[in-house]
Order: sequence, then structure tokens, then C-alpha cells
Amino acid sequence: MAEATPAGTLDALARQAVALAKTARKNRQNLNGDNFYGNKLVELRADAINAFRQLVTRSAGDSTALAELVEAVFSPTTTKQRRLEASRQLGVALRTTWSGADAAAAAPAATLDVFPLAVLSQANRGYLVTIGRQMNGCYQAGWFDACAVMMRRLLEIAIIEAFEGKKIANKIKDADGNYVQLTPLINAALAETTWTLSKNTKKHLPHLRDAGHQSAHGRYFHAGRDDIDRIQPWCRVVIEEFLHIAGLL
Repeated sequence: MAEATPAGTLDALARQAVALAKTARKNRQNLNGDNFYGNKLVELRADAINAFRQLVTRSAGDSTALAELVEAVFSPTTTKQRRLEASRQLGVALRTTWSGADAAAAAPAATLDVFPLAVLSQANRGYLVTIGRQMNGCYQAGWFDACAVMMRRLLEIAIIEAFEGKKIANKIKDADGNYVQLTPLINAALAETTWTLSKNTKKHLPHLRDAGHQSAHGRYFHAGRDDIDRIQPWCRVVIEEFLHIAGLL
């Protein structure tokens, strides 16, 4: 299978993820951490999502099982055995069920969720799952401005959860005791010394904020699928990091 095809690229990325996880364990590095291995896995996952989306637009087949395997292979919290099994199953699927997808005519796109509800469910906060479900639904329906606004809302709540989890919520409240809006929330999160944010979170927080602002307030701006796809991997990284800080994951 040629690696220039989406299927070949996805297969190669999965093998890289397994090898990366193995090396990280050997060097006692956490894939959730702000280190070479954690940051590299984020990059591999972003590339894998792009390859997955290219692949499924070429087939009318059900992509749900494939999406679950991609999620398992590239999640930082997947166990050693599960990652290996998922990588093998993904390879088999790409060589059998999906072997003709690269040559098939384009069909309506199937997609990964913008944010996996299984992760939000772990936080044991029903409102996070509700927002995530609406965000995913908006994306699947093609309502990309609405998706960006819900992504903005999820980000805002995740940051508040982090401050509440660390018992320092007073730092993000105004004189009337109300939580401040997203821009000052992000400024406070970046300046907070109680935690150390990863390089990727520091870099992409402003991009996530701007995407939500444009869709919510831009008079002439209308988000497209590509706008969401560009920021989706970083949405997952940033929100998960704040939920970890909050002690919810």
C-alpha cells in the first residue's frame, strides 16, 4: 500500500504512534505531558485525523469502527496493549474493508467527532457532555459557526473548572462575583502560576478564542468546515489539559 494515499499515510502514522509510545515508556515520559513525546503524539494525531477525513470522503462505507480505532491509537491515555491491538486492527481494516477507498469516487464525508464524548463523560459533568454533543452535532449538520460558538463555550467552561478545581476561582470573578468573559479568562489562565501549561496549549489558546469570537460576533464572517478542521486537534488538547488541571480526568 503506497504511503502517498490517505490509507497508507494513516497506517504509517499508526505505526509511528505505537513506536513513539514505546520509546516514551522506555524513557519514563508521560504522553500527556509537555515533553517531546507528548507534543509529537499531538502532531501525529492531527495528521492522522486529516488522513482519516481524506479517506472517508472516498467511500460510502460506515467509518464509525475506523474512527474508534484511530481514537484508540492516537489518544495519550490509551494503554500499551490497547494501542497495539488498535494499531493492528486498523492496519487490517485499511488493507481489507477500506482497501478500495483510495480509488473510489468521492462520497459524502463521514467524520470524527470534533470532541469525543467519551472523554467528556469521564469528567462526570453532564453539562460538558451536553455541550460536546451539540458541538459535534453542529459540525455534522454543517453548521460551522454554531460549532465554533459551542467550542468557545466548552473552552470557557473548561478554564473555569480548572480555577475551581484549584480553589482559586476568585481570581476570575469581577467585582459583582460573576465570572469574567473568555478573553480575560484566557489571560488569567496563561498568567496563572498554580499550573504550568504545555507549549501547545499556550500557542493555540488564542487561536481557539479568535475562532469563537469571529463566529459569535463577526458581522461578515462565516466559518467553514476547513476552519473547524484546522483547530479541532488543538481544541481537544487544550480542553483536556484544563480538565486534567481541574482534576476531572
